[in-house]
Amino acid sequence: MSPNELNELMKQTVGHLSKPDAMYGLFYEMGDGNPLPSAPALAEIIDLCRAILFPGFYGKSTLSSKTLSYHIGVSLDRLCHLLTQQVIAGLCSQKNKGQGAGNREQCELVEKAQAIVAEFITRLPELRRILATDVEAAYTGDPAAESYGEIISCYPVIKAVTHYRIAHELLLLGVPLIPRFFTEMAHSVTGIDIHPGAKIGHHFTIDHGTGVVIGATCIIGNYVKLYQGVTLGAKSFPLDEDGNPIKGIARHPILEDNVIVYSNATVLGRITLAKGTVIGGNVWVTESTEPGEQLLQAKKRKSHVVRPEDWGGL
Repeated sequence: MSPNELNELMKQTVGHLSKPDAMYGLFYEMGDGNPLPSAPALAEIIDLCRAILFPGFYGKSTLSSKTLSYHIGVSLDRLCHLLTQQVIAGLCSQKNKGQGAGNREQCELVEKAQAIVAEFITRLPELRRILATDVEAAYTGDPAAESYGEIISCYPVIKAVTHYRIAHELLLLGVPLIPRFFTEMAHSVTGIDIHPGAKIGHHFTIDHGTGVVIGATCIIGNYVKLYQGVTLGAKSFPLDEDGNPIKGIARHPILEDNVIVYSNATVLGRITLAKGTVIGGNVWVTESTEPGEQLLQAKKRKSHVVRPEDWGGL
């Protein structure tokens, strides 16, 4: 193929790829000063949050009680600046569908983003308190754990739950898009998929963690423990008259306090696992349980094995 033929082929391909009907829903047209949230900036925001929530384990590793306030202050200042920018981008992507905002509207978005970030900052002490209960639950629930430091530094559940709890607070504050960014960042690293819309109580832990899925409308109580491969999902969902799934309905399980779900169990639909329920490994659950109930696999039963000498010949 000659260079001219190649150039002509490229022009044709560009034309096909640029047709509006071929890009419906796949192209974000950036308005003036309204880009989508930045993945690198969001990654830095998560790092800053971890440095504030778990100082010494993340961020600066040479902290002392004398320098702690200074370093937290520096991290918090940077967090406020970055998060405000990204919240503005998220609000613009939702409100304007990629179209530029007017000056007055842009000012309103900036003020809204600043108010959201200010409120989020006030929630950080409570966020740390509840994360401390998650660390405690992971430590007391695993005989192999040597220290809280090991849990914070190494265990995937703390990374995933930290991302989730940050994302959940931002979702409650009305921030679009960014909460899902945060939980998917953790999902890609840990294999733990927690939707930011789920509601999870204190002292929550996941042992091992890989393959866990927690749906958007799940409600999880206190002192709940999951194992790897657990799915808290939805059954087939209702469709509207156009055949599209109906959004916003409660379709995932409710787990009350002190529930344990062992590895690879699947719990589907808006059912309730009552307080103290234990679900065994590889069990499929689609009905609610009674308090303290145990759902286990059927025990293996011995049966007569037919051998060739039993056939009686052919």
